[in-house]
Amino acid sequence: MAILTLYIQPGAHQTRLVGLHNGMLKIQLKAKAIDGQANAALIAFLAERCGIPKSSVQITAGHKSRIKRVSIPDSAIRLIDLRPIDEATHPRR
Repeated sequence: MAILTLYIQPGAHQTRLVGLHNGMLKIQLKAKAIDGQANAALIAFLAERCGIPKSSVQITAGHKSRIKRVSIPDSAIRLIDLRPIDEATHPRR
């Protein structure tokens, strides 16, 4: 399993990968940090971005923190699109 260290910003206007924050991938989540909603949204976002089932994504540390450690299968790490969502959908020319 590969471990990702992420900086999460819940309650954003949209869910997207923003870039880097202090050397960590920064992900903005539309879901609020209430009753695990942001954690569930993070798992769903990473699973979709990697093309893997949600059951393959696990938060291993930071359940109640903005800094989280998440494990995903090694095979999925090369499938993840690390470009910020705006660049992934609208590449620069």
